[in-house]
Amino acid sequence: MSPTSPASPARSARSASPASPASPESPKNPAPTHRLTTAQALVAFLARQYTERDGRRQRLISATWGIFGHGNVAGIGQALVEAGHGGNGTAHPMPYLQGRNEQAMVHAAVGYARQSGRLSAHAVTTSIGPGATNLVTGAALATINRLPVLLLPGDTFATRPADPVLQQLEVPYAGDVSVNDCLRPVSRYFDRITRPEALIPAALQAMRVLADPAETGAVTLALPQDVQAEAYDWPEEFFAERDWHVRRPAPDTYELETAVRAIRSARRPLIVAGGGVRHSAAEETLAAFTAATRIPVASTQAGKGALRHDHPADVGGIGHTGTATADELARTADLVIGIGTRFSDFTTASGTLFADPAVRFLHLNITAFDAHKLAALPLVADARAGLEALTAALAGRGYRVDPAYETEYTGAKEAWEERVEASFATPDPTARPTQTQVLGLLDDLVTEEDILINAAGSLPGDLHKLWRTRSRDQYHVEYGYSCMGYEIPAAIGVLLAAGTQQRNRPVWALVGDGTYLMNPTEIVTAVQENLPLKLLILQNHGYASIGGLSASVGAEGFGTAYRHRDPDGGFTGPPLPVDLAANAASLGLRVLRAATVDDLRKALSEARDAEGPTCVYVETETPDTVSGPPPAQAWWDVPVAETASRPAAVKAREEYDRQVAARRRHL
Repeated sequence: MSPTSPASPARSARSASPASPASPESPKNPAPTHRLTTAQALVAFLARQYTERDGRRQRLISATWGIFGHGNVAGIGQALVEAGHGGNGTAHPMPYLQGRNEQAMVHAAVGYARQSGRLSAHAVTTSIGPGATNLVTGAALATINRLPVLLLPGDTFATRPADPVLQQLEVPYAGDVSVNDCLRPVSRYFDRITRPEALIPAALQAMRVLADPAETGAVTLALPQDVQAEAYDWPEEFFAERDWHVRRPAPDTYELETAVRAIRSARRPLIVAGGGVRHSAAEETLAAFTAATRIPVASTQAGKGALRHDHPADVGGIGHTGTATADELARTADLVIGIGTRFSDFTTASGTLFADPAVRFLHLNITAFDAHKLAALPLVADARAGLEALTAALAGRGYRVDPAYETEYTGAKEAWEERVEASFATPDPTARPTQTQVLGLLDDLVTEEDILINAAGSLPGDLHKLWRTRSRDQYHVEYGYSCMGYEIPAAIGVLLAAGTQQRNRPVWALVGDGTYLMNPTEIVTAVQENLPLKLLILQNHGYASIGGLSASVGAEGFGTAYRHRDPDGGFTGPPLPVDLAANAASLGLRVLRAATVDDLRKALSEARDAEGPTCVYVETETPDTVSGPPPAQAWWDVPVAETASRPAAVKAREEYDRQVAARRRHL
């Protein structure tokens, strides 16, 4: 059944009986009620919540992921059975999705929310104990990336008929603490529903936060297992359809005028586009703003795709994993205009990137908390509304950057493209490909319809520097939490999202061997749902990203290679005989093995055309000086041992002291 099928509020066969003649103590016309369990009421409520923005209406909670145990099977589980089969007279179904790992279910929900523009989300239900604590990593990822997900973990008995119960955490100093309390710091809203009637205000608050573009993130409603199954006479109004308007706040007049003056006085302005551009669907507005002003646009990991790679003003990624073009512009910028970005340490190169002594910052952000970072001039507004206001305010004042500045950055961009081509080049089609050559072959194949998903490891850096983004939603790299294991479940969420469920958009999950070993379980879900996932596994026998970082900070690559132990106790023996392709095949994927550049080109093309879930497996070669990625164009602060006896650490500390001396606080 469609999650958006129209219907009127449900009336249960167990609804309250007709009212008896009114007594002096009771109202003459009592409000109608429905007698449902708390879990049934929650599911029925969620099925009737909608978001609306720019005239577009969609379900706020369009499906529920779940793994069942004793803490939710008789409550939320039973309620989902009824909701999926027309129970309680409902015509508002709640689709159910079966997960294999609780953390992965949250990742899938986050992928869905991002692809849905934060206008639609998924719920995730688990049992108590480890099922609930497995949610924490996914919840942190959702909140850090400002993406909505509703968490419904089971909880221990509210009535405490037996104490302790199975999987209960006993805290001697506080009887009301459970393992679910570890979700508090990673949730934007948290409540424990200890009485059925407490669900009403809690559920409304939960929806408010999920639909609020400035507050959204993980929302947790902890559900004691006895309360889930307890019946209550719910007011009919609780189940009425509700539209939650997703606002687009316009900028304050004073802040707008201040921003306009700052832009007009800037000689070398630079825009840093973050994820807020995408969340606001402000890409076209940003393009119009740059067309009018010719200000160059660099992008964070979350903001990449704000402009197409071939847009004249796009200068690529910024920061530690950025392009030489963007980072050189950042070093000489006198005004940095952040749009929807948090300015993390990767973006600022740990406070060393924006080097002009007189540099100022202007932050357009929907949250005041972010808009004031780096002692910036704040412009608190929705990204699209703010850009529209800036464009209009500047239109009659004749502002445009100096043509020499425009010539400078377009020329630098052309030079960087030559480095990209060199990294992607495959002079020997019979050789084993490097990681960047793999990206080059994929770059040759994809169109604007394809979506690439990646998270932690060495791939995000290569992608941020090199990938040519062709559409606003092609580049899906989770780097706010940099969570290994995100890619496969997130790809499932993307495939389930509006616009991709017709299976007309290829969705690629790019994973290294380290990430694959962290969380391959949702392959089974992709097979079960016959989703056309394209999984690309790059086998390089270890944690390549951390291995390189370890070498640079004097830790000598310790503990980062997947190899047998050597006689001295290290890990320098032969690579482990792990066959990830065989593992993926055992979980139900069709697997295409590629040994050479030519093999890989054919396998990628075949996978792209496949109608079912397909895996391409390739063992990558260590890059040489021709086909390797360009080195980091900016620093990143990872503290190095201040005292050490080994030469590698001593040398690394000398370099660290040199770099950290350039850090500054923007006050």
